[in-house]
Amino acid sequence: MPVTIVDACRRDGRGGSPTAVLDDGPLSDAERRAVPALMGTSHAVFVSAQDDGPDVSIRFFTTEGELPACGHGTVAALAVLAERAGSDDHRAVLRTSRRTFTGRCIRNGSQFTADFDPGPVDLREPTAHESALVLPALGIEPGVLASGLRVASVGRPRMLVPVPTRSALTALAPDQVRLRAACDELGLLGAYVHTPPTGGGRLAARLFAPSIGVPEDIANANSTACLAAHLAGRGITDISVDMGDSLGAPSTITATTRQGASRPVVRVGGTATIARITVLPQA
Repeated sequence: MPVTIVDACRRDGRGGSPTAVLDDGPLSDAERRAVPALMGTSHAVFVSAQDDGPDVSIRFFTTEGELPACGHGTVAALAVLAERAGSDDHRAVLRTSRRTFTGRCIRNGSQFTADFDPGPVDLREPTAHESALVLPALGIEPGVLASGLRVASVGRPRMLVPVPTRSALTALAPDQVRLRAACDELGLLGAYVHTPPTGGGRLAARLFAPSIGVPEDIANANSTACLAAHLAGRGITDISVDMGDSLGAPSTITATTRQGASRPVVRVGGTATIARITVLPQA
């Protein structure tokens, strides 16, 4: 079974999150969960064309199971679809188990720049109980926390945790066992810790998600979309988020927010390259 490895959400031609993309087939969910470990990636994306048109169904898996959404996985899938179509400006209608949405991918040589509609973002303040479980597991003392703590969801909730500086972000060393227990109890995907944006909308973030088998994610576009919706309430409509530095894989995700009829409308994405095409080894 051919597998395309895509480095998604690269920064200045470097890094990115290696993501396995392959055609879906007669696989069990257990076999799909095995793919990330077999391919040395955090996530795997399974794509299948619809019989009645150009729409494409996509499914996302980690070693822990299926996810309702995956932002950098969507960027990777769009790059592969554009490559297969031989198009320099490829547009697709993507279907998951929960929603249908649009994506676009621009090709420039070997680089693919993709963006998509992550869907509506739900935002709320965390409860005291949620904060009391998650923040100590992250190793964040109340005096280090910046303002703007939120729980946000584009399919599965996660906590947005602001810290004042990049040095405070770099110094984090979460207790992964304690954080997983907290996220499992609260039904959270994980904790997305971020710095404040600069005047140009640049900031840094780290996502810790042991509950889905990813102690730290190299790049996470859906959490960036959540943050973009939150910051839109402060008049910040364009952000670029640096991730992956602590893992030696510099990545950047961009998001643009515009006000819709009832809530902010976000487009999120990044650049990608196809690293290699290989075959799926037997487990």
